[in-house]
Parts: sequence; C-alpha cells; structure tokens
Amino acid sequence: MDIHNRTALIVGGTSGIGLGLARRLANAGSTVIVTGRHPSTETPFETEIIDVTDIEAIHNARDRIVRAHPTLDLLVTMAGVMLLEDLRDPTHITATEETIAVNLLGTIRTISAFTPHLASRGAADIVTVTSGIAYLPFPLMPSYGASKAGVHAFTEALHPQLAGTGVSVTELVPPAVATSGQEKLNPAALPLDDYLDDVISLITMNPTPEQIIVRAAERLRWAERDGTYADLLAARSLSLSSLPGR
Repeated sequence: MDIHNRTALIVGGTSGIGLGLARRLANAGSTVIVTGRHPSTETPFETEIIDVTDIEAIHNARDRIVRAHPTLDLLVTMAGVMLLEDLRDPTHITATEETIAVNLLGTIRTISAFTPHLASRGAADIVTVTSGIAYLPFPLMPSYGASKAGVHAFTEALHPQLAGTGVSVTELVPPAVATSGQEKLNPAALPLDDYLDDVISLITMNPTPEQIIVRAAERLRWAERDGTYADLLAARSLSLSSLPGR
C-alpha cells in the first residue's frame, strides 16, 4: 500500500494507535482527517466529531468530508471501546451492548457509508482494525473479543464483496500497545512507536498483506495452529481474580 500523498480518514483517530498512524501518514505527505466522539486537544489534524453508533451522524459527516476532500481514497476504521465485564453480574449487558454498537456495528456502518465513494475513486483502500484478542480472548473483556472477531469476519467478507471495484481491504491486528492504559493491564504492551514502525514496514509491502500482524501479535493469531491456545487462555483467565468477589 502506498501511504504517500493519500487523502486518509481515520475514524477513531484522535488518540492512541489511530492518532499515531495519522502522524505517520501525514509525515509521508498524506492529507489526514480524523474523527472521534469528543473534541481532542491532542490532534493537529482536521477533526470531525462522529458518534459511530448514530447512522445519521455518520452519513452527515461523510457528506461533509467527501465534499471537502473529494480525493479521499483511504479509510481506516479505528473507533472502539474496551470495557471490562463480569459475566456473573447481569448488569454487564450494558457494557456488552455499548461494545458491540461501537466496535462492530460502528465499523460496519462506517464502511457501508463510505464504500460507494471509495469505489468511485477507482483505486482506494479500507483498513479495518481488529485485535489479537479476536483470536485469543482476554476473559476480562469478553464482548471486546467478540466484537473484534466480528470485525475480522466482516473484513474477510469484504474481500470478495469488493473484488473488481478497485477497493483493497487490509486488516490490522494489533497486540497490546501501550496506549489508553493498556500498559496497566499488560506490562508487556508494545511501545506505540515500536508498534507503528512495524506496521508501516508491513503495510507498505507490495503486495500489501491482507493482515498486518506484527511479531508480538503472532502468538495470539496463530495460537490454535501452534497448539498453545489452551495454555495461553488459561494464563489470561488468571486476570479474572481482579473482579470483585472472585
């Protein structure tokens, strides 16, 4: 994938990995627009406030963005929430519903809204963002893993659906990265710049891999194949002891 002189929209790009990727694209000469649910003082980029649970808000923002940036040819769907849940407590369903609405349905709504424009460009890219947790759950965040597994499945379907349109689809599969408190949950979380160095080196390959999996994510992505799934899941399940009453 060429990252130079693109017009990129990063949905969920006002902080964390999204903002870091925005900076890398801008440094490569691309025009970058980012979106978030709330205003941010962190980003130097043109920013749209979008709630991805609101289809009308997405469509209105799309119309504004495409009108201002008709050359838009790269969409990155980063918007997501990561919420802890105790499945023994029935009130967890509130967190479940928010997670699915933002992470899975938000991704689908956004891609669906922008696909006609991207296809009209003749050559464009969509980058979805899943997680190593899509392939090896982290039991403290069950719905997060489910939502990211759903995004993976949707991404797999996008490839044949968009074949022949000129729109290429790439799945970004991050491991734990030291943003948004991840370093507290996982001391082994990768420094953001190290992660982005690996992402850029992989995503700019020709041809672009369908999945961008840095080394730290490989043990999660391929755990079933490698026969390490049960042991890794058991180790991750130890985190449940942090829940009240466990």
